[in-house]
Amino acid sequence: MTVDSRLPHDSQPRSRLRRLINRIEIDRATFFSLLLRVWQLLAGAVTVYFIAEHFSPELQGFYYTFASLMALQTFFELGLNIVIVNVASHEWAKLSLDESGAIRGDDRARSRLISLGRLIAGWYAIAAMLFAIGVGIGGYVFLAQQAAGIEWIGPWCAITVLSGGLLWLLPFNALLEGCGQNAIVNRFRLLQAVTASLGVWICISAGLELWAPVAAVAARVMWDVVLVAVRFRRFFRPFLAPTSTTARIEWTREIWPLQWRLAVQGCVGYFSYSLMTPVLFHYHGPAVAGQMGMTWAIVTAIQAAGLAWVQTRVPRFGVLIARRDFAELDRVFRRLTLVSLQILLVVSAGVWLAAVHSKDWFPEIAARFLSPSATAVLLAGVLLYHVPHCMSMYMRAHKRDPMLFTNVLSSMAIGACVFYGGREFAGLGAAIGYAVAVGMVVLPCMVFVWVGFRKTRS
Repeated sequence: MTVDSRLPHDSQPRSRLRRLINRIEIDRATFFSLLLRVWQLLAGAVTVYFIAEHFSPELQGFYYTFASLMALQTFFELGLNIVIVNVASHEWAKLSLDESGAIRGDDRARSRLISLGRLIAGWYAIAAMLFAIGVGIGGYVFLAQQAAGIEWIGPWCAITVLSGGLLWLLPFNALLEGCGQNAIVNRFRLLQAVTASLGVWICISAGLELWAPVAAVAARVMWDVVLVAVRFRRFFRPFLAPTSTTARIEWTREIWPLQWRLAVQGCVGYFSYSLMTPVLFHYHGPAVAGQMGMTWAIVTAIQAAGLAWVQTRVPRFGVLIARRDFAELDRVFRRLTLVSLQILLVVSAGVWLAAVHSKDWFPEIAARFLSPSATAVLLAGVLLYHVPHCMSMYMRAHKRDPMLFTNVLSSMAIGACVFYGGREFAGLGAAIGYAVAVGMVVLPCMVFVWVGFRKTRS
């Protein structure tokens, strides 16, 4: 009797499912990350219904402009989050967690990891305070331009304070990711997303209007506190101990050379991802800004889902680089990039078809989005940007960043095209500006840098 004949009746379908999962490169970290993106897409559709049912077009514009202004945290975080993941992954190659959840392994690597954690705690505490004050005041001045009849001041003050707390907790998530805890971190992010969505729906249904995004941020803060202070309390205990570290991460030599490059790119990167809604808010009013914000939220959720395959493997890239196993590194990277691009293409096509038919199915909700043509252009831009995103994660995993000029040029090009197109032609113009800049500047420049990096990598 063969082995297969002794298997349970449903084992073969399970085996086929497992082979499919392996073929499309889904591990536990990617699985939870994809669940998060799927939830964001499904919950986003429900949120769209609630907003269309309970919010005026102007109130919808404030809702999404809040989110765009919160993205200004990149000017205060200054790229350190990405550096943390890459630096920690190189130290984690010699470390592990024991059964109790404590750090074990090489003493020098452990000491350097602890020094990194202490450094980032202080850095982000200052950044969070400056963010809450600076964005709070600046956002107040900006939003007051279109504030007639909208109760927004209380929610705005609350969301800036809570977002400051969320910013302070951000590096601890990055540290855990760099230490190979992606699956658990992504599971908590899924819990954050579910709780945040429920909070938004309850607040909107209760007539609390712009307190809905405040509830979402509060839910994220709560789960981050649970992750750091409860789930990984033994992991972080040495970071709080008064003992001195014998080996330290040298900020000026090991962090700053990469961080300043990421800081510049992060600041100008705001123009790539978050400028559209404020531009339309200023020149065309909250209603048009709301259409862009709602459409862009769906499009970026698709983009994030596609990047999950590569992003969750960045710590693995760091380990392979530390071991100088470049052949395996390249094999894994090529496979993940191809798989994720194919899936992103299929999902984008499905979203566009839904946009085309939504006017017949749900005309009131469809009116809250950009037109199908503008949506198609935005999706095309995201598809063109996918491979450059994957390439940048690969190169940064080497603790190097040869993309400074390219990313600055790309972000400024996107910002200029979005600003001009959005000012002159509203949502469709902003979408065309984005896609044209990505196709004509971002993609060719990043491929050029990528080829050069591969030739000079040692």
